[in-house]
Amino acid sequence: MRSKMRVALLFLAAAVCMSSAQTNNSSNDNRQQQQQQQQQQQRSVWDEPIRFNTKTKDSCTMVVSGAGDYTRLRVSCKGPSQGQTPGRSYYCDFQGKPNLCRAYNLNPRHYFTQMMWDMRKLSHACQGPKVYRPAMCKKYPDEAQITFLASWPKTTSTKPSKPVQEPRKPVVPAQNKPAITPKPVKPQQQPVKPQPGKGPQTKKTTPKIGKTTTRPTEQPDSKASRVASEYCWKSFHGVCTYFISWFQN
Repeated sequence: MRSKMRVALLFLAAAVCMSSAQTNNSSNDNRQQQQQQQQQQQRSVWDEPIRFNTKTKDSCTMVVSGAGDYTRLRVSCKGPSQGQTPGRSYYCDFQGKPNLCRAYNLNPRHYFTQMMWDMRKLSHACQGPKVYRPAMCKKYPDEAQITFLASWPKTTSTKPSKPVQEPRKPVVPAQNKPAITPKPVKPQQQPVKPQPGKGPQTKKTTPKIGKTTTRPTEQPDSKASRVASEYCWKSFHGVCTYFISWFQN
């Protein structure tokens, strides 16, 4: 019985060792496959440049290289020749840490392909935004993005010239002048236009005659009636008056 137990234990130990060896081998194989995939992805980015054309038909290439902890990108472009004159040539460098983005580590080439989609819409590949944020790593901070570093020839942005300010003249305090009152203007009498067919009309002025009161003189009849009233009866008053006045005349 004891011999049988020992044989069973030996078989179990051998089985455990074989299973552990298989798991170790499978894990090692997975690691090797991941490393090979990463190496292939790095080779596709580092060794094979990305080519594109800009809006003005400039042929450009994107080359990725390493600079310490940073990843550097150089974009080199050359414009089409116009007759005998060669086309323009320029390049610009970008730098950043896109490896901080998880999506970049899974597919780094697609990261720079998304940058290329933005650059090909430009007339000048080096006159785009200073910081590129591909959609796959847009939520990450600026440190994980590719930022503009330098360019040749240098792109200068013309700033509007400031207007030259003329020297200010010293301000002289205004003297209080006496207020001049305007003289009253006499209204001009407009001459009366003579009507046709009529001579100049002149107003006739008639002198006003003052009223003179003359006292009435006593008439002879009043005297006769007064004498008749003194010397005649009332019944003969009229007759006496007649005769007295006749005698007076």
